[in-house]
Amino acid sequence: MAELAVIPLTVPDLRGREMAYLRECVDDNWVSSAGPFVTEMETRMAEVAGRRFAVATANGTMAIQLSLLGLGIGPGDYVIVPDWTFAATANAVYHAGATPYFVDVDRDSWTLDPVQVERLLSDTQRKIAAIIAVDALGQTADYDRICAAAGDIPVISDAAGAIGARYKAHPAGGLGTCATFSFNGNKTVTAGGGGMVVTDDEALGTQIRHLSTQARVGQEYEHDAIGLNCRMTNVNAAIGCAQLERLGEMVAAKRAIAKRYDECVASYSAIETMPRMPWAESSYWLYSLKLKDSNAAQSLLKCFTEHRIQARTFWRSLSQQPPYRDAPATSIEVSRSLSGTIISLPCSSQLSDGEQSRVLDALTTWMAISA
Repeated sequence: MAELAVIPLTVPDLRGREMAYLRECVDDNWVSSAGPFVTEMETRMAEVAGRRFAVATANGTMAIQLSLLGLGIGPGDYVIVPDWTFAATANAVYHAGATPYFVDVDRDSWTLDPVQVERLLSDTQRKIAAIIAVDALGQTADYDRICAAAGDIPVISDAAGAIGARYKAHPAGGLGTCATFSFNGNKTVTAGGGGMVVTDDEALGTQIRHLSTQARVGQEYEHDAIGLNCRMTNVNAAIGCAQLERLGEMVAAKRAIAKRYDECVASYSAIETMPRMPWAESSYWLYSLKLKDSNAAQSLLKCFTEHRIQARTFWRSLSQQPPYRDAPATSIEVSRSLSGTIISLPCSSQLSDGEQSRVLDALTTWMAISA
């Protein structure tokens, strides 16, 4: 009897016009960091996020770093960062020359806690130059409350994995001073790599674009700032444009997958489903469950491995890790409780009903044994 194929955690869904657009790049000889698909993807992403301007970048990390640099943030500045996020969020702050100030996430939403933000801003003597709110797993942060607490302090929305989600009447990336996206291979919309900054501030968008092209002035080799070489290539943008044509279809598929997972674990009290906030509509980038503790999480991972199913734990508290321990932090109880207890399940937009049924069978088996 043939061995069952491994069900991957998440893989790119390349069932659109990706190949046709790549051939067009080769035929037209536009393969580098300039070309019509780059411009087209910027236009489309501005529309997706409901913004006036968009700047394509080499990846999502550079999108955050350029946003900070464009805002003039650097040495001596502190940037509020959720303690429970991907390392890239904090790394971009360091690479901009600033220092992250880690703040806990909200227990219900798993996103930046606006109460702690407000408390920190009223108490600290440090220069808080910006706030980065992360849309965790496709769940948007509570931007009305965060922006109200921020006052005149710029808010950057790290919507890396939230394309297709909504916050109240706004699409993901539609709020804050600017927002950033990632098109890494594991994202709902991938370009193989790449990122995007979107904003309504023309001056900020112009400065970010300028810095992303080595801060070169005109056609001569003259520069007015220390810039970076971090533009998206036309090849990446070609893939991204094809992906964006199917954005609605892929997000709808992920929401249907999430619904089946929700129904499976609804009666099992030892597992929490992903947050469902009244002000948000998640895009379910990586469908994830919260287990009661790390032992339960590792037990479930072992069960999935035995059933040839890929799954993994998600983010861990950053302030507890060696590279970030010297940065200031608020109380981080929620971040600690999420660390090592969140398990992401297979949720590619092309996951078949049969494949998900295998995952559900393995999950049901584990729940029966663990009850």
